[in-house]
Amino acid sequence: MDPTQLSAAEAGRAIAGGSLSPVALTEAYLDRIAALDGELHSYVLVLRDEALNAAQRAEREIRDGRVRGPLHGVPIGLKDIYKTRGIRTTAGSRVYLDHVPDEDAESWVRLREAGMILLGKQETHEFAIGGPDFTLPFPPARNPWNPAHYPAGSSSGTAAAVGAHLCAAGMGSDTGGSIRGPAAFCGLIGLKPTYGRVSRRGVFPLSYTLDHCGPLTRTVEDCALMLQALAAYDPLDPASADMPVPDYRAALASRLDGMTIGVIRHLHERDAVAGFGPESAPSPTYVETFDAACRTLETLGARLVDIRVSPLLDFADANRVIMMAEAYALHESDFRERPELFGRHMFARIGLGAFLSAADYIEAVRTRRELCREMAEALAGIDAIVSANTTGPAPRIDAVGTYATFDRASYTAPYNITGLPAMSVPIGFENGLPLAFQIAGKPFDEAAVLRAGYAFEQESDFRLSRPPISAPLPGRS
Repeated sequence: MDPTQLSAAEAGRAIAGGSLSPVALTEAYLDRIAALDGELHSYVLVLRDEALNAAQRAEREIRDGRVRGPLHGVPIGLKDIYKTRGIRTTAGSRVYLDHVPDEDAESWVRLREAGMILLGKQETHEFAIGGPDFTLPFPPARNPWNPAHYPAGSSSGTAAAVGAHLCAAGMGSDTGGSIRGPAAFCGLIGLKPTYGRVSRRGVFPLSYTLDHCGPLTRTVEDCALMLQALAAYDPLDPASADMPVPDYRAALASRLDGMTIGVIRHLHERDAVAGFGPESAPSPTYVETFDAACRTLETLGARLVDIRVSPLLDFADANRVIMMAEAYALHESDFRERPELFGRHMFARIGLGAFLSAADYIEAVRTRRELCREMAEALAGIDAIVSANTTGPAPRIDAVGTYATFDRASYTAPYNITGLPAMSVPIGFENGLPLAFQIAGKPFDEAAVLRAGYAFEQESDFRLSRPPISAPLPGRS
């Protein structure tokens, strides 16, 4: 069997059991990248020699009984905003085109210590916001389900690579939905942990008070294993939280008996059109698919209750004002001194921050405090929340305009502005492209989110669906 068809957890078990070599697995992924990534553009740098050396080292360690954990010997990719010592890290921009850091991102250090193997750096929108931009040095990544379509952003390359089986898992970042949007469009599991759960040190920032780091995987179990390796207090990250870390895989269960899940329907049923116009209306297929997914949660034993919070536009506006103000502050000097180095999407989007006043920013921060309080009250007596993600299939990549991220409803912003953990889970298809919803939870209760997602995943058939490009290469089936 082609080992790239295994999930990260399955590959880890096969490696630990001696039936799969980390070297063979790494070679298989490198072969797939060489054969298929010319169509997807998911990687901006492939570390063939480094990956094979790391795989050989992992093989020796495991043979000698020095097993580091369930992900030892499993290959991954990193969004190209994660700094890697001695390895080019560009943030998708001409500004850092030749940048070679002298430090590693703390999250990559933790994954490396868990025994994972780095295959390469993956395409990102410029500074995690400016894309898809065809004028940048690296072409935008394509959707593995249909390369003419958008994989969403800004963790585009990572989602495309995981979906096409060009790595076992990957790391993205999420400021307004940049993990969960690509996960939705590419049919993956994408987790934005609680703000402060995973260190962001060594990752190019977009918005200091909204940025999150998290995994993109093909299964919920893989996501749980990745989070287990990542979750830790980092005293050198000012936002890091010193909180207990549970056993995430132990929390996974096939039933949801005793669990109460709140469903926020008005975000897509009413608020999208009311706040953003008729072009943001969810497709009829999405509404039917969302309702069917909720019924599945009930059959698994969960008690569902409808809940209401502030309109979607309140969450989106606060998130966008804070993000633009903080992002502009980060890039102001370069914007003034060498604007020609930026891509047109990046410059146009972040440039809006120059027109915000201190009063605008303070009002958005005040609104965030109120929204956090409101969500905490809504979660009282509830174990998790279900709400929409993207409410239709991925658009064509050439149809995504400069202000697309502002023109349409964003269902991911409520969990960035409040810092709550939220995970995208596939729920169906429309026109051959994936659909998804979100499962969110209380602060630092990723275990409940993972439990609900795992039970739903095991009950559905969507986890068995894969894009055609993910099929084994000839001779490897």
